[in-house]
Amino acid sequence: MKKILTALISVVVILLLAFLTVFVLAKKKIIFINKWFVNENKSTIGVDISSYQGNVDMEKLKGQNIEFVYIKATEGSTHQDKMFEENRKNAESADLLFGAYHFFSYDSAGSSQAENFINTVGEDVKGQLLPVVDVEYYGDKEENPPAKEDVIRELTVFLNTLEDRYGTKPMIYTRSDIYEKYLEEFSGKYKVWISSLYTPLRWNYKGDWYIWQYLNRGLLEGYSGGEKYIDLNVLNKEKDLNDLIVK
Repeated sequence: MKKILTALISVVVILLLAFLTVFVLAKKKIIFINKWFVNENKSTIGVDISSYQGNVDMEKLKGQNIEFVYIKATEGSTHQDKMFEENRKNAESADLLFGAYHFFSYDSAGSSQAENFINTVGEDVKGQLLPVVDVEYYGDKEENPPAKEDVIRELTVFLNTLEDRYGTKPMIYTRSDIYEKYLEEFSGKYKVWISSLYTPLRWNYKGDWYIWQYLNRGLLEGYSGGEKYIDLNVLNKEKDLNDLIVK
């Protein structure tokens, strides 16, 4: 009996050490464990792309269990992604559900950023996925974060302008730490797409969500840009993809 108990304790200790090792390596961004928690064959999987993926064969993506695609349209007040129009046309031709996203800048007005997005994407997005604003750090912003009141003010202008134009609330894409720092007051007002690339989403975010970006090291066939990886996203199993389509 004593030998059995000793053996059981040894197994438990080994398992705990293995778990802690995996957790530490994931936190240090050395290993990617999220694919263990997503059944890609039984989930609604999508990708998000930009000019970094180059020419994208949407038909080939569809053949790899990809059911939706978000396409970068704009960034800040003046930048337009050079592949947006082609990516959109190819998605339409492939009958692949798509939407457009905007990379939010902390360095320009929300009104001019909204104008840039609308002028690029167009006046009508019915039948497409909700427009998305991507709120994340860039450059030295993580080390020198912008003031919360400035972010909320300009982001509110951006969101309200798109809602007025399209008759629907945009969706917000962000990381859990940025959400907690800047965006909690938007909770319940906007659908949320959360990026958690190194650990399962529920380990660091407890709020409601529609899409989880679980991997930025996806490898698929069908694109030819300088970036060999593609971002993979999964729809919350408790949500319906149709709820993200602009009516």
